[in-house]
Amino acid sequence: MICWCRISSSSFRVVICENWKSVLRRRFSLPSRVKLFLPVVHLIVKPITRTNSLQIETAMESLQNDENTPAVNQPMSKNAQKRLLKQQRYEAKKAEKKAQMKEHKKKEAERKRKEWQEKLANVGEEEREKLIEGRKELRKERMEQRSEEKGKKIERLQNARINGQNVVIDLEFADLMSSSELHSLVQQIMYCYAINGRCALPAHIWLTGCQGEMQNQLQRIPGYDKWVIEKEDRSYVEAFQDQKENLVYLTADSENVLDELDPKEIYIIGGLVDRNRWKGITMKKAKEQGIKTAKLPIGTYLKMSSSQVLTVNQVVEILLKFLETKDWKDSFFQVIPQRKRCEGGSEFEKEGTHEEDEKIPGTQEAESDNQDVQNLGRLEEEDNIVEKEDSKAKRQCIQTLIEP
Repeated sequence: MICWCRISSSSFRVVICENWKSVLRRRFSLPSRVKLFLPVVHLIVKPITRTNSLQIETAMESLQNDENTPAVNQPMSKNAQKRLLKQQRYEAKKAEKKAQMKEHKKKEAERKRKEWQEKLANVGEEEREKLIEGRKELRKERMEQRSEEKGKKIERLQNARINGQNVVIDLEFADLMSSSELHSLVQQIMYCYAINGRCALPAHIWLTGCQGEMQNQLQRIPGYDKWVIEKEDRSYVEAFQDQKENLVYLTADSENVLDELDPKEIYIIGGLVDRNRWKGITMKKAKEQGIKTAKLPIGTYLKMSSSQVLTVNQVVEILLKFLETKDWKDSFFQVIPQRKRCEGGSEFEKEGTHEEDEKIPGTQEAESDNQDVQNLGRLEEEDNIVEKEDSKAKRQCIQTLIEP
């Protein structure tokens, strides 16, 4: 409601009531430090030169229509700007390192090729033939070794179909994910299959509810048709309709802690990459279907820096490690990355300090900046280690995926 207005040659001043303060903040992106004095607010609108009651009503209606519209171009806080800048520096540094690694590999391959050519050029004809023949024999031995390993892997996976622990990846959430999230899930499934093939005691993996875009993306994987796993377009309830009492949905929201893996049980993992948009959806689904639920005993052995929700490939790898070692603690520490763990409460203390630094202005800003830099350096070191491990696993994954 307009209390009164005053018209001048270049503007007019409108005094409005208290209930329009929130509207004004959103409309004009007023930061929180700008105080709106009670009981009225003075709003200057420019560059209207002629004003009448109709124009004032039109301006106020425009404000009212924009009441539910989110503000655009809101100024970022200092801490948000710092985080954004650090993230940009990290991404730039990561891209630079990736380009350097690519260039290094290219130079290394060129160096080895030149060394081989120089070695052949500095020996006689007979010695050259021996070197070439020795290289062929070495390559042949590697191929035979790889073929032998492939045969053993197929044998292990075939035995797992009969005696292995049944692990189901539920792909019925595909319609809740974006294309990038679907791609991420496909990558996780690739790692699951590669890791399972390298295990001494592999599990019997099932992909259920594999339809539509999810199925199309999986079929683009080289060698997917030769994978020794079960691919079902039906749901797990239909695929195991005679064993519904043995179905156990693994979800972090369950109150039941999984102490041991029962060979008769069929453990289901929700194939969902949702960035925490659909909290509790797997628990809700299991309750509606009347299926037992359980969660991994993560809290018993270590503290997590965030939630206990893990990726699909991490859950599968933990189960595979436990099948080999029968030790949950060892399985968790081998699979869960350091950046997601809190050891000795140090991570919680650092996070608490970071939150306090955001609230306390003035003298503690410099200390907050130093702490942020230290934390960023530590996280970058950990991410570099994880990135190297992921790159190594990815290379092994690509080598195994082309073969059955």
